[in-house]
Amino acid sequence: MRVLFGMNSTILYGIDFSSQPKPKKPIAVVQGLLQQAPPQAAAAQPPILRLEKRLGLPTLSAFDAFLKQPGPFLAAIDMPFGLSRQLVDGLGWPGAGRTDSQAWASLIAHYGALSKTDIRQCFKAWCDARPPGKKFAHRVTDSPAGASPSMKWVNPPVAFMLREGAPRLLQANLCIPGMHVGDADRVAVEAYPGYLARKIVARQSYKTDKPAGDTQDRQFARSEILCAMEEGMLMGIQVSMPRSLRADFLLDAKGDWLDAALCCLVAAWCETRRTRFFGLPSQLDPVEGWIAGVPGL
Repeated sequence: MRVLFGMNSTILYGIDFSSQPKPKKPIAVVQGLLQQAPPQAAAAQPPILRLEKRLGLPTLSAFDAFLKQPGPFLAAIDMPFGLSRQLVDGLGWPGAGRTDSQAWASLIAHYGALSKTDIRQCFKAWCDARPPGKKFAHRVTDSPAGASPSMKWVNPPVAFMLREGAPRLLQANLCIPGMHVGDADRVAVEAYPGYLARKIVARQSYKTDKPAGDTQDRQFARSEILCAMEEGMLMGIQVSMPRSLRADFLLDAKGDWLDAALCCLVAAWCETRRTRFFGLPSQLDPVEGWIAGVPGL
């Protein structure tokens, strides 16, 4: 018996964010749509994410315009959305001691107004005052995700990604579940593609910023991740894509397009759980946020 899948009207985006995009290394966006079987067949027929196209946003202004386009869409973005509760309360920044609906907006408005030098000096002073092994303040979601603390300003400089990205989400008035009410037709969730990639290739590197460093092992790792996506081994969703798009993901040594595709898979997973708070913990801290797809504690 053939089961017909219905196409969800919500456009799904996976975004590999960069705080300093340029034409040769733009913000990578992969677009897709979700197809789901009727409820009576859902147990036997997993959802299918159909990746349709990719687009590069070469400037932050282009990213601003992208965020403000009409919905409905759900975007999973590879960048931190919040800061550690310990850090915010310790510094006495806006949002300290608060869990109300405006706590995140107050924090991000303050954080976005700081210069990169201000942030670096503040966070360095925090770390310098603490013993080895406990220098950085981690969000609750960082440990289960295996993610860097969002206050880290080098290798990778995610603190600056937060500074450039989160205020733009606020300005565009996106709905960020548990953090900002915003426009319910335009939803954003935090994603971390490395969490999914490690389920397939463990600690094997699958990307490099240096083309000469793109070894056969890295290419094979990207191929393994793509195969796992197509076979429905990640998040219970099968992924299909045109051959040309698959080739782009496979041949991109930087891994930006593959990371964006993994983020799109996270967006699809959240969409299947829209009525269940997008699969996020129901009691998440609005100052910290949560990486979508990572189990709650």
